[in-house]
Amino acid sequence: MAQLFPRRANTVVRAVLIVGGVFLAVAPIALLAWARSPAATGEHARIDQPMAFSHAVHVNGMRIDCRYCHAGAERSAAAGLPPTQACVGCHTDQWLSSAPFAPVRRSIATSTPIQWQRVTSVPDFVYFSHVAHTRKGVGCETCHGRVDLMMPVHQMTPLTMGWCLQCHVAPEKYIRPREDVTTMGWKAAGDAVAESRALVERYHVRSLTTCTACHR
Repeated sequence: MAQLFPRRANTVVRAVLIVGGVFLAVAPIALLAWARSPAATGEHARIDQPMAFSHAVHVNGMRIDCRYCHAGAERSAAAGLPPTQACVGCHTDQWLSSAPFAPVRRSIATSTPIQWQRVTSVPDFVYFSHVAHTRKGVGCETCHGRVDLMMPVHQMTPLTMGWCLQCHVAPEKYIRPREDVTTMGWKAAGDAVAESRALVERYHVRSLTTCTACHR
């Protein structure tokens, strides 16, 4: 009886099995690596905004507190954005009539908010509350970085589950006095670890690592 398959069939089958096995082993690892890369997390991604707003000028130069624009940061889950009218009172007529302020004039004329694009975000299946963090002494720059030095502002941290758990497992490494949560470049005056541990006790900070703490 004639041979049904050519001699090279065995070699082809072995090659297919080897390649398939390598793919099944490598694909999950590659997917996990990609999920933690800046391409997936949005870290350092450039976000185009409807108008040029300089955090460096307002925060670092003019010393405007973060909570002037993001008033919800210490009283609700979302930090929020300021109404357009909040931008008007600080600027002269010359500034307001300039070309860069066209989106502000258009927003006021049409009674519609400026369409700012979100810079820092977590997936929809993650629950994050600003007030829960700021009231426990977690500084803005812990998650957002030194926005007072950024031009333009970008997501500074990966915000992956592993990154967030670093703080949840050992909160004493990240806690600061509540009155300094918006202070950029804050440094503890004395023993940072000892001071943070005292604040953990004072603010009743818990080490929350259960799934339901962030996934509800």
